Amino acid sequence: MTDFYWLLIGGILFFSWSSALHALLYKRDPRAALAWIAVCIMFPPFGALFYFLFGINRVRTHGQRLGGPLTLFLHMGAGAAEGGIVPAIPPSAVPDAFQPIANLSDRITRQPLLGGNRVESLSNGEEAFPAMLAAIARARQSVYLCTYIFESNFTGRRFIAALAGAVARGVDVRVILDGVGEYYSWPKARWLLKRAKVPVARFFPPRLLPPSIFINLRNHRKILVVDGVEGFTGGMNIGDRHLAADSTRPGRVEDLHFRVAGPVVAQMEQIFLADWRLCTGGEEPLPIRSGDVRRGDAYCRAVADGPNDDIDKLAMILVGAAAAARERIFIMTPYFLPNRELVGALQSAALRGVAVRILLPAKNNLPYVKWASDNMLWELLQHGVRIAYQPPPFVHTKLFLVDDVYTIMGSANIDPRSLRLNFEMVLEIFDAELNQTLRTRFVQALARSREVSLAEMDNRSLPVRIRDALCWLFTPYL
Repeated sequence: MTDFYWLLIGGILFFSWSSALHALLYKRDPRAALAWIAVCIMFPPFGALFYFLFGINRVRTHGQRLGGPLTLFLHMGAGAAEGGIVPAIPPSAVPDAFQPIANLSDRITRQPLLGGNRVESLSNGEEAFPAMLAAIARARQSVYLCTYIFESNFTGRRFIAALAGAVARGVDVRVILDGVGEYYSWPKARWLLKRAKVPVARFFPPRLLPPSIFINLRNHRKILVVDGVEGFTGGMNIGDRHLAADSTRPGRVEDLHFRVAGPVVAQMEQIFLADWRLCTGGEEPLPIRSGDVRRGDAYCRAVADGPNDDIDKLAMILVGAAAAARERIFIMTPYFLPNRELVGALQSAALRGVAVRILLPAKNNLPYVKWASDNMLWELLQHGVRIAYQPPPFVHTKLFLVDDVYTIMGSANIDPRSLRLNFEMVLEIFDAELNQTLRTRFVQALARSREVSLAEMDNRSLPVRIRDALCWLFTPYL
């Protein structure tokens, strides 16, 4: 028995130290590496087990294997104009101030910036859901839907009925639900979709036996593509909570979604189909569409980001966009825990005279994220960045506006989960008209908001500062 105990202790120590060595060799962030090493060594064997479940990125190799067909498509360029193919946007079409960020995004994403698009903003579920349902009703070839949360309430059942109707018409319908996000409502929408004979796949569903090793990696993308020619994306999930006009509705959420038409929709479709293959394990080739006819004047590219990439694409693009700013940077996000590089870029922009404005919700649906954010706001405030809190209801909108032309919008928040762990998709848009529309909306929201001062942050009570700092310690895992 004594020998068994020594073998057990030796095995536990080997497992713990091997896990610590793995973190040392493979973690890119030295702070994260140090934290995992400490956890593995100080809490054997549970720290090593926790690292095994949550600290190791197991999707990169699989995701890169899926990237071949997608990369081929993205290099080809997509889109057809009246009378011919729409090529990648020539450098002369991008304002001089944005040439650096356009070139950076070209190299990071390895896909073209495409002209001929139209992007329209849709406020809350009252505008977005009818437009999405109408598009599904018009579908004749395909309907591809990916969402993080698909509630089974009134709104969710309207979508289920519309998708079932498309299936009955012979349309190729596919739905991707996140394996964790589907638990936000009961009964689960997946059950109702299957009952309606709608093909549905789950993204890394959690399980106990054998335990899921992907539980920390979520698909947060919001994509609806109909017939390859009409797309919807943004920050909005599917559910009654986004019907914000009813002030009596508990937990209502304000948000923006976007309707997209033009060549970039084909890029959105390819991102969905790559995710479908990842979820289903299928090996069918990804169809290559020639793209839609020219629909507008916006130059767009779809940026897919996730832990299957070698670099944090979206984080690098945000830093590059902040560095390119000459007049203003407007940021609206529900969760704000930027990495050190973006903090430095925003500080630098403010110090060189750029108007940097950040809008956050005064009452967050995840209070601990707000507390962690409050712990670091002083770093921005002391260098001239101005921050304000929007009054309730909770605002889930995600916007990154630079000067008069450049916009980033989509599913990603500015926090470690979105920028490193989640599978996200945003659209990078060069369009003065859309930027003006969103900038006006931002300024209107700013006028209703309460500005935060450096003195307010400095004068937080000691218990509050301790609470905020403790939450901030767990920033990589929030």
